[in-house]
Amino acid sequence: MLSDIEIAESVPMQDIRKVAESLGLTEDELELYGKYKAKINAPCSERKAKLILVTAINPTSSGEGKTTVSIGLADGMRKIGKKVCLALREPSLGPVFGIKGGAAGGGYAQVVPMADINLHFTGDLHAITAANNLLCAMIDNHIFRGNELKIDPEKVSFRRCMDMNDRSLINITVGRGGRGVEREEHFEITAASEIMAILCLATSLADLKRRLGNIIVGLNTDGEYVYARDLNAVGAMATLLKDALKPNLVQTLEGTPAIVHGGPFANIAHGCNSIQATYTAMSYADYVVTEAGFGADLGAEKFLDTKCRIAGIEPSAIVIVATVKALKLHGGAAKETISEENVEALKNGLPNLLKHIENVKNVYQKPVVVAMNHFFTDTEAEIAAVMDAVQEAGAKVVFTDVFLKGGEGGKELAKAVVEACDIPSKLHYSYDLNDSVVQKIIDVATKIYGADGVKFTDEALEKIGVIERSGYGNLPVIIAKTQYSLSDNKDLVGRPTHFTITVRDVILKGGAGFIVAVTGTLMLMPGLSKHPAAERIDIDDNGVISGLS
Repeated sequence: MLSDIEIAESVPMQDIRKVAESLGLTEDELELYGKYKAKINAPCSERKAKLILVTAINPTSSGEGKTTVSIGLADGMRKIGKKVCLALREPSLGPVFGIKGGAAGGGYAQVVPMADINLHFTGDLHAITAANNLLCAMIDNHIFRGNELKIDPEKVSFRRCMDMNDRSLINITVGRGGRGVEREEHFEITAASEIMAILCLATSLADLKRRLGNIIVGLNTDGEYVYARDLNAVGAMATLLKDALKPNLVQTLEGTPAIVHGGPFANIAHGCNSIQATYTAMSYADYVVTEAGFGADLGAEKFLDTKCRIAGIEPSAIVIVATVKALKLHGGAAKETISEENVEALKNGLPNLLKHIENVKNVYQKPVVVAMNHFFTDTEAEIAAVMDAVQEAGAKVVFTDVFLKGGEGGKELAKAVVEACDIPSKLHYSYDLNDSVVQKIIDVATKIYGADGVKFTDEALEKIGVIERSGYGNLPVIIAKTQYSLSDNKDLVGRPTHFTITVRDVILKGGAGFIVAVTGTLMLMPGLSKHPAAERIDIDDNGVISGLS
């Protein structure tokens, strides 16, 4: 079996202008980045497409193939004659060189040029990092140059970022040696930064500038918020982001149009591609396949409760991706035995999948299709157990083989999804925006996670009080928690019961327009594993890359 990058390099790509033409885009509406990548600079007309959200169960450390299934589903829909476009997130270099690897799909269900997409692509994440750190430099320079705004150095809340896993930057000191005002600083990964969230939620350049101006950089000595606009930073930041705001057009291995734009993580941010990308795809296709990061308790919840509210959109159907292997891990099977038949462990792990189905059907009231990412080690008994459980839960389940067969392996899933899209539905949310911040967090925890309740630290409650008194209490909530469990404890796999969520910190993102509740021990800057993927990536003397996946 060829590696992902070998497959990607072996299949000839179409000229990106031809791919654009299949959507009805002209060359004048493209800004070309070579032959196979382009920025789209076209108006978003009526958003006519049916939107399909792809999400997943709580994943294992290597993911469940959600992006791969999204790509294979789109290729499968194209094979059954539908005008379809993908709308996916951009990869972050942190996971690419860390544990998880890239985010361009796998096997014969990939977006290409794979290496470009996983690495520098069109420079969007670099632009976001630069804009973020420009603001940080202006904050510290303002304090150093007399501090007219009376910014309290100990209450600066806007953090530096970089697009790499580097735990040694989580807590540092800046300004030492008389080079500035010494203070404690913290790095976030770019995918968790507020600038990333702003880029993905902005509906226009004017909206981008408005949101940048609303970034809260910290408090002054009177306890009042200080904004990025107070530092006159907005114009320069927007200038750095002017090209990054435009969606990127690429293609799948089978030539299906794919808009890949924006990349917030779903465990520590809102986990969805940009509104601009979704609007564009919905304007030029009849069906749009999009995905939200990690499990449905994270990415899908934030897509539905936050992005859909802000963008004024809703999915026609939701696909939940799972694997027999992951369900067995949720059921207590040891990692080294998950390729062996173990129907008992599978049945013990199925409640995790069933909880996500319940949430989609009963909380959000949307049609749901389960896509089982098929492995050759899946036995007939295990497949039957999944089929019976999902059908009893009132959902359609399809075992799909897009990794090995591409669009051909996604045709049955495509047919099931098209049928689901034709079922009339109206999106319901898991909480009311007008409720208190505490109540909104409780609603997500109890309805979506299945928690008994929520504990708040004194610091978190104090910050919530300030947020509500300042008039920001009606914003959506983004809960930052582990992706591996429905709870805030990564070791509680399956469908845990009788647990509470602990909110230890609350952060107001004035520019993004949401409130982040930080739970458990989640770090906003991930670290590398003992043997990261970076150790396996290489390039030979002819420029051929290996080890990238």
